[in-house]
This record gives sequence, C-alpha cells and structure tokens, in this order.
Amino acid sequence: MVLSEKKTKSELTRATVILGFCILISAFTISSAIRYSTNEGGTKSEDLYRYELISANEQNIIMFDKKTGDYWRKYIEPNEGPTEWEKQVSPVGN
Repeated sequence: MVLSEKKTKSELTRATVILGFCILISAFTISSAIRYSTNEGGTKSEDLYRYELISANEQNIIMFDKKTGDYWRKYIEPNEGPTEWEKQVSPVGN
C-alpha cells in the first residue's frame, strides 16, 4: 500500500508539472497574438503615423516625414494646375 501511494504522488507531481508547462505555453501564445493584433499585422507603431500633411496656406502644401525630418513642399498657383513636389532641406537641425 505504501508503494502505490508513492506512485500516485509521483504521477500527481508529474501531471502538475505538465499542466504548469501547458499554462505557460498558452499564456505566451495568447500574449504574442495580442501583441501582433495591436500592431495591425506587424506594422510598427512609429511607421503608422510617420507622415503628416500640412496646409500652410492656400498656396503651399507640406508633406512632413516625422522619422527623418525631411519635408516636401508643393506650391499651387491660384487658378492653375498642380506643380511638381520639391524636396526641401529641413529647418530642424540633425
């Protein structure tokens, strides 16, 4: 009878260890899925709002790259069609 109690305790211990391991794996899997879904399919959050379109006035439109500090300006003449985009030197220092 003592032998069967030791065997039962060792089986219970083994089952508890396996259950704990399964819980850890499932927690890691769930946290990875949540992290992936909050980043919209793996897109980095800093790239999500990288560019900003600024309307300086009625004739000037600016596209600003928040990551590099570069910006492009487009001048639109009144009563004329659009002109080409020009890359400008950033007034913000490196």
